[in-house]
Amino acid sequence: MSQAETGPQAGTAASRETAAPRDPAGPGDPAASRDPAGPGNPAGRPRNPLWTLGLLRSEITTLLRRHRTFALLGVLAAVPVLIGIAVRIETGGGGGGSGGPDGGAGPAFLAQVTNNGLFLVFAALAATLPVFLPMAVGVVAGDAIAGEASSGTLRYLLVAPAGRTRLLLVKYASVLAFCLVATLVVAASALAVGALLFPVGEVTTISGTRISFGEGLVRAALTALVVAVSLTGFAALGLFVSTLTGSGIGAMAATVGLLITVQILGSIPQLSGVHPYLFAHYWPSFADVLREPVHWDDLIKNFQLQGLYVAVFGSAAWARFTAKDITA
Repeated sequence: MSQAETGPQAGTAASRETAAPRDPAGPGDPAASRDPAGPGNPAGRPRNPLWTLGLLRSEITTLLRRHRTFALLGVLAAVPVLIGIAVRIETGGGGGGSGGPDGGAGPAFLAQVTNNGLFLVFAALAATLPVFLPMAVGVVAGDAIAGEASSGTLRYLLVAPAGRTRLLLVKYASVLAFCLVATLVVAASALAVGALLFPVGEVTTISGTRISFGEGLVRAALTALVVAVSLTGFAALGLFVSTLTGSGIGAMAATVGLLITVQILGSIPQLSGVHPYLFAHYWPSFADVLREPVHWDDLIKNFQLQGLYVAVFGSAAWARFTAKDITA
């Protein structure tokens, strides 16, 4: 196990880089009026922005070094491999995709994989977005604050001091970084497997037009970016849940439970009136990137909805965290 997960002394890299934590000095102690942002910087003055960047870098580094993170990324990378092998076995490797582009996400992409391995990128993203990708994000987001509290390092981070608002922003930024990394892992794995098992070349869009392979790669990268942005609202929701409890496991379970609940609600036709307000409703809009020209209507609605979730639950997380009594 890595040091980031072995006990209260581990915490984040930021807590390991600071001096050994102790109770704040008394009013007569000169150390009480100093700030770790730099020597001679009185408390209350603005900290060096580079200190914030260092805290963010340490947080992201620690997150990506955890065994749990490797396990999550490994599972995500395995999904395109399984899809590619299944399609290869089913078709015998020939260009036998019988379905044509019809505007649907998963089925249309799968039907084209045997003709062009690049379509495995879109098929893999379509397969992982409903459950696997957001579940991985939910685990990381739910553990962001609650995990520090349960391991006993949250109080030490604030004594450092990092500042509650600053720490919350750094935690959310690290979750967003994981969203991007996880999506790129799926896309890169699918691209490698698709190129290995199937032919590659010009890309037939789901509008029926053909574009060059190079432009197809650009569309694939743009699709991965859209998928990562689509997860930002759920990440903010998970961060808010993480501020409500001191149990990392409890926060992760609650966040994943909310994901499952929303997916169930989105599948009930009688609740169609609330579907446009569910964070997952416009996730399939990433398929519009592979149209010619790109259809932006649902993509813009998706971005607006994610922005609304970030604003609402980000503000709720800030209000909760800044008023929370930190005892661990």
